Amino acid sequence: MAEIALPPLGGRVRRMFEFRTVLFAVVLLVTLFLVLYPVLLIVFYSFSVAETGADFVFGLDAWKRALSEPAMFGTIVNTIKLLVAINVISFPVAVIVSWVLARTDIPWRNGLEFMFWISFFLPSLSVTLGWIMCLDPEYGLLNKLVMLLPFVEEAPFNIYSFWGIVWAHIGANSIAVKVMLLTPTFRNIDSSLEEASRVAGAGRLGTLARIVVPAMMPALIAILLMAMIRAMQSFEIEMVLGPPFQFYVYSTKVYALIAQEPPEFGPASALATLGLAAILPLIFAQRWLAMRRQYTTLTGKLQTQPVRLGPWRTPVFLGVLTVVLVLTILPLVFVGLASTMNLFGFFNIPDPYTLDHWVALLNDETFLQAVGNTLAMAGGAGIFSVVLFSLVAYFTVRTTFRARALLDFVSWLPFAVPGILFGVGLLFVFLESPLFRPLYGTMWLLILATVISSMTLGTQIIKSNMMQLGHELEEASRVTGATWWRTFTRVVLPILMPVLLLVGVMNFISAARDIASVALVATAETKTLALLQLDYMVEGRYETAAVTSFIVIILSTGIALLARALGLRVGIRN
Repeated sequence: MAEIALPPLGGRVRRMFEFRTVLFAVVLLVTLFLVLYPVLLIVFYSFSVAETGADFVFGLDAWKRALSEPAMFGTIVNTIKLLVAINVISFPVAVIVSWVLARTDIPWRNGLEFMFWISFFLPSLSVTLGWIMCLDPEYGLLNKLVMLLPFVEEAPFNIYSFWGIVWAHIGANSIAVKVMLLTPTFRNIDSSLEEASRVAGAGRLGTLARIVVPAMMPALIAILLMAMIRAMQSFEIEMVLGPPFQFYVYSTKVYALIAQEPPEFGPASALATLGLAAILPLIFAQRWLAMRRQYTTLTGKLQTQPVRLGPWRTPVFLGVLTVVLVLTILPLVFVGLASTMNLFGFFNIPDPYTLDHWVALLNDETFLQAVGNTLAMAGGAGIFSVVLFSLVAYFTVRTTFRARALLDFVSWLPFAVPGILFGVGLLFVFLESPLFRPLYGTMWLLILATVISSMTLGTQIIKSNMMQLGHELEEASRVTGATWWRTFTRVVLPILMPVLLLVGVMNFISAARDIASVALVATAETKTLALLQLDYMVEGRYETAAVTSFIVIILSTGIALLARALGLRVGIRN
């Protein structure tokens, strides 16, 4: 009997059930469920007047309660003021430092750049604790030193103030994250533009201000928007420094509404929806500008000759070194000192130093449980994130599926939405659904929350390296008869293995220090070291918090050194 040719429709049906297509559909659905579904639930429940767990009943009561609360307007104003103040100070500093690291012959620039990586990975709470010890109005060491001057009668610095919070952000990682993003961008500028400017008689600063910055303006604005979005995710610094002078911002207000008894899920959802409405235009603008960046900074004949600083080489080096030491070493010294003090900040009492707090904490069952929880959560997040992010990156870069643009957009969403909002959304997902409710109170929920929060950065790192791979190896594998899955696992992944290890290590660190994403979904049994440290600081137990901070710092720094070593193996120096 003669064979009948398969019609075109049959070919399409067959392709629909190929393993690669099915896996793409699974990855897309999982990503939509983990990222987009919680966000949609936040919006959905902001318009419900029903009790938690009851059927949906449309109403605007939640919005009325949220917007009519007297402190709400002040919270929004505080958030905007904080965003502006942080970026007005940190962004120019980051631009200058990044240009120096990327475009000049400053000595030890790779080491200095790595120190900014260390600053980025340091937990914000640990750095903030160091600055509390330095700038507390009553016992801050810097205040005490300044007050030794005969004409100074009261403490000039107060960490528990608006500008104290601004400084805590700048001293944590506000400058560091911008340097990490800006330095590679500065390296991609054709140095012939700078040389032409200097030939015309312009100085170094004039060239930077009139040639380099205007040429990079789309990239600079995109990174500034990204930094502002990231600043809106801040939670723990305001949680510790804000209450003493009744200062609340967007994220702490959402947390307060849900943490109170009974929880105010409706107003919290309304406030979260309002935040989403403000953030989404920023992410669309940021992505549009980011797509333009490659056309404004790169040329076909790229030249990257460093600018010779001449006699300014040593002073500029000392200036950048001072910045990085203030961001890293100085607060760490204070944290280490505080962890051995009998009474936090009091140096003039008998026997001011002791190891009793270390002994007590290391024998505390709650602390030991938090260590186990942290390692389990961070390890699980590191492994699961590599699997998910590598598939997301592959499907968005190496395939022609029509829905890959949707997958790419959803992978960017976690960077735009503050972690506290995803915590609200995940609460709705796992409390309202009988199918997923058993996962509440387990480490799986914390792992999912931390994986979501690090999705954008991890996926983009893998994507950027995957785009550098030629298609010849995959084509050769398929010509020999290998299936798509075998090609992916035996050809693509082994080539990218150092990058995947780097992403896994970075996600381990991010999960270990994460607070905003897990603050609402953790329970007493699943509390991590970062959350335990936050509890100690809110309760005023700074000595115990310092010990916890020092342990988290050692963990983060050790893993960061491992990430650096892995990054250097694959050429990721920035």
